[in-house]
Amino acid sequence: MEITRRRFAKLAVGATLLPLAGRLARGERALASPEEDPALLTLTEASARIRAGTLSSSQLTEACLARISVYDPKLNAFITVMADEARARAILMDAELKAGRWRGPLHGIPLSLKDLIDTAGTRTTEGSAVFAGRVPTEDATVTSRLKDAGAVIIGKANLHEFGMNGAYFSMVRNPWNLEYYSGGSSSGSAASVSACLCCGSLGTDTGGSVRGPASYCSIVGLKATYGLVPLRGIFKGVLSLDHCGPMARTVQDTAMLLNQIAGYDDLDISSVDHPREDYVAALNQPVKDFRLGLAAQFFDHLNPEVAKAVDDAIEILRGLTRGTRSISMPPTAASGMDPGGPGIGAEIYAYQEEIFRNQGAAYMLPDRQRLEELAAVHGGDAAAYIRGRWELERIRRTIDRAFADVDLVVLPARRVLAPRLADFAKNLYDSTPKDPSIANFDAFNVYGIPAVSVPCGFSKGGLPIGLMIAGPHFSEGKVLALANAYEQATAWHRRLPPLAPDSTVPSG
Repeated sequence: MEITRRRFAKLAVGATLLPLAGRLARGERALASPEEDPALLTLTEASARIRAGTLSSSQLTEACLARISVYDPKLNAFITVMADEARARAILMDAELKAGRWRGPLHGIPLSLKDLIDTAGTRTTEGSAVFAGRVPTEDATVTSRLKDAGAVIIGKANLHEFGMNGAYFSMVRNPWNLEYYSGGSSSGSAASVSACLCCGSLGTDTGGSVRGPASYCSIVGLKATYGLVPLRGIFKGVLSLDHCGPMARTVQDTAMLLNQIAGYDDLDISSVDHPREDYVAALNQPVKDFRLGLAAQFFDHLNPEVAKAVDDAIEILRGLTRGTRSISMPPTAASGMDPGGPGIGAEIYAYQEEIFRNQGAAYMLPDRQRLEELAAVHGGDAAAYIRGRWELERIRRTIDRAFADVDLVVLPARRVLAPRLADFAKNLYDSTPKDPSIANFDAFNVYGIPAVSVPCGFSKGGLPIGLMIAGPHFSEGKVLALANAYEQATAWHRRLPPLAPDSTVPSG
């Protein structure tokens, strides 16, 4: 049974939270509306009610914690739940608001963070036994910015080990079907948002790790222009490709998060000094004159149900804009930053070399095998890496030329449906590519341009399907405006997973 989020005029939650916790604990069916469960509110809705005084941060935080206590044992979305810290923070935010201090739209909003984003005083594991007890002393830049905005960090989300392949803290289950894969590597971030365990999250994206889980979990996930969101205090997978990005249930929620985390950090070597923009305001720009490009290379070997959903979405977009035309996007293999290329291999190994040399036995087997291969093949191949890095710079300097006759490009997010978790786990130990569905993601990390995944439908079996929209450098406003226009023309974002307290967790 699907649950639909309904709009409502006034929220009276004070008397409902204790009954809510009791009903969830007793295993009663999932609640159908935000009147009973404020955790079902979008970030935008919750923010408006906190600002108006009809909902407190404490009430919202307790509602999220109640859902975590029931649903996280089924999903495995969190490595660390920061219940005590979140409650104390929510009380502080309520006191500030009562005293007349409102920090902005994220004031009192519960968020999760992928567990390779540093949080001072709270362990940050990178998803690995290597750092299972690591407690950073400083916040990542993005963590500091969220805290300055009044956000409540409710927990550290599960992920693949170091954002690679293994899952030391076990795989995250998909809220739409617990037998299925939720995507990687920002899997816990996506599942925690999709299941309404928090109002939004931050993930990281090296080759689709924000957009992929977003598409498999039917939420919105954005990878902004390379360098727009600083990476200081975030574990690096491949520095030349890494992005930190917002994940939320709606496009407006995503824009609200981007407003807070974007901006220059002079201590971050990847950071770009770009003028501040208001991405929420940008959602209001008209899209009727946008010209959309379709690049054939991103439509190969589509699952039929993915193809149908994406075709339907493109037809809607044609009606909202000036239409579509065929374009081509440049190949990226020469950069060495495609999966298996010498550039990406060299950067992965360079960042992990010392850790792996000292603690290699603590890595998950598939990641240990991969790093052993990288050490043998790429450890000393400096010339190949440098040549690839030159090509990466050339591609990024010229990629905007692909948009000479169009404003944005549209394509499937994933080419295939989510696999069963058991099948995905088997493939981790094969020598074949681990996740072929990333084929539409990694090129945009090489290009370094903004790309967002938005829900665009479901398979006959109820598995989510995502649509990707991308644009030239620093076109986040246009990308989000078109995504928002599509979202408003459809109802996919209003659906919630069919989770219930009595949902059975599959064995194995």
